Amino acid sequence: MIDVANLTVKFGGVVALDDVSIHLTSDVIGLIGPNGAGKTTLINAFSGFAPVTGGRIGVNGRDLLSMPPHARARWGLARSFQKVQTVPDLTVQDHLQTVLDSKRMPRSERAAEVDRVLDFLEIAQLRDRKGRDLNPFQSRMTEIGKCLVGGPRMVLLDEPGGGLSELEMVRLRRVITRIHAEFGAQVLLVDHDVDLIRDVCSVTVVLDFGKLIAFGVTAEVLANEVVKAAYLGR
Repeated sequence: MIDVANLTVKFGGVVALDDVSIHLTSDVIGLIGPNGAGKTTLINAFSGFAPVTGGRIGVNGRDLLSMPPHARARWGLARSFQKVQTVPDLTVQDHLQTVLDSKRMPRSERAAEVDRVLDFLEIAQLRDRKGRDLNPFQSRMTEIGKCLVGGPRMVLLDEPGGGLSELEMVRLRRVITRIHAEFGAQVLLVDHDVDLIRDVCSVTVVLDFGKLIAFGVTAEVLANEVVKAAYLGR
């Protein structure tokens, strides 16, 4: 359960998030809006990378803003980035094990945890392939795998569908829709692909100029005339 109350983020005189309040209980939540709407700023506020000037963020009753970024990650907040963060010299398995180094998980359990995530993502055959040898989809799956190891409680996915083929998008949809059932984590998904949002998100949040302009059942939100004007250009 995610509670955002009166959240405000400012960069100098620019108000990137303006008194945003939302209560989210769904397994997969969409977050959309035009460029500059405040989507990534909201994710950065969750992660501890944005200057929150007012309000609060609670996840499962825990006050995120009271924790530094590394403590949020250790607690169970995981995120991906628009630009994939893979290291050329590390194997896929190494990427996941590196994340586990910061978790309070016994070393005896780490290999099984990595295996579990690789099997879930259907990339176990890539475990020994180095980052430099991965194609964009394999890199994206590795990035998501880094979010899933170690018991995440909330997963923030920032534009995971960028540049993927139709077949790869089918696999991405399957992964996102199964995360909560397999790992128990809520997912907040940012993407410009309206079809992806429609297919995997039961509810959707819409921001524009840092303000909350719509929130509710995804199909109803996407049919909202205010949303069409702001996001879909109609």
